[in-house]
Amino acid sequence: MEAVRPEGAPMLCWTLLFFFFALIAGIIGFAGVVSVSVGIAKMLFFVFLLMVAATFCAYLVRD
Repeated sequence: MEAVRPEGAPMLCWTLLFFFFALIAGIIGFAGVVSVSVGIAKMLFFVFLLMVAATFCAYLVRD
C-alpha cells in the first residue's frame, strides 16, 4: 500500500534541506571560519556562472 502525500510535500522537503544548509553555513560563519567560507562561496559562484554560460551556449548551438 502506497503512502498518500500531499501536493506540497516535495517543496517542503526542499525547504527543509535548504534550512539545514543555512544552519550549517551559519554555524561555520559564526565559528570564525569566515574567510574559508567566503573563498568557497566565490569559487562556487564562478563555477556555477561558467556552467550557466556553457548551458546557454549549448542551447544556442542546438537550435
